[in-house]
Amino acid sequence: MTAMTRTSIPGLLLAGGLAQRMGGGDKPMRMINGRTILERVIARLAPQCSRLILNANGDPARFASYGLTVVPDGVAGFPGPLAGILAGLDWVAAHMPGTQWMLSAAADCPFLPRDLATQLVDARETEQAELVLAASGGQTHPVIGLWPVGLREDLRHALVSEDVRKVTRFTERYGVATVTWPVLPRDPFFNANTAEDLAEAERLAVLDD
Repeated sequence: MTAMTRTSIPGLLLAGGLAQRMGGGDKPMRMINGRTILERVIARLAPQCSRLILNANGDPARFASYGLTVVPDGVAGFPGPLAGILAGLDWVAAHMPGTQWMLSAAADCPFLPRDLATQLVDARETEQAELVLAASGGQTHPVIGLWPVGLREDLRHALVSEDVRKVTRFTERYGVATVTWPVLPRDPFFNANTAEDLAEAERLAVLDD
């Protein structure tokens, strides 16, 4: 892993969603084989980033045991993951001066690649891309990627003035590099959206535990 990855790039975990398909609540706090999804995500990403911050709305005290800085959306009305990414970029700009990039990942993906940061950084440097997104199985995962901190004002304008909500509608304006991971023995970007997904995650977690 490059020095740039370890010392310069913070990671943002996106947990600001409403979890409607699970009946509400915090998806990252659901248990998989005795560990919360969030605990598994942190274990995967903490070694890859200079620090981790968590985008979540509501009372931050419910995440206190994880020791992460909790950053809520700065745009009202739960406008989706772009608002969480903006909140992360704003926090990094204010608290980590000179930091140019931020990694984002969904906090409900318990099997994230252990080389996520390395591969995203390498692709950015190789292709001189403005953004880098992860992909697997022929699908791009637009909330998992590498974002320039300097993009935040463009993103704010898109959210507030243009009412842009879909992540790809925003990212398609830029030169995007895509890094693809294999889906065997499992898709590293598997995420738990439903009760059935949680049952599948229990099965897949055997490969980790």
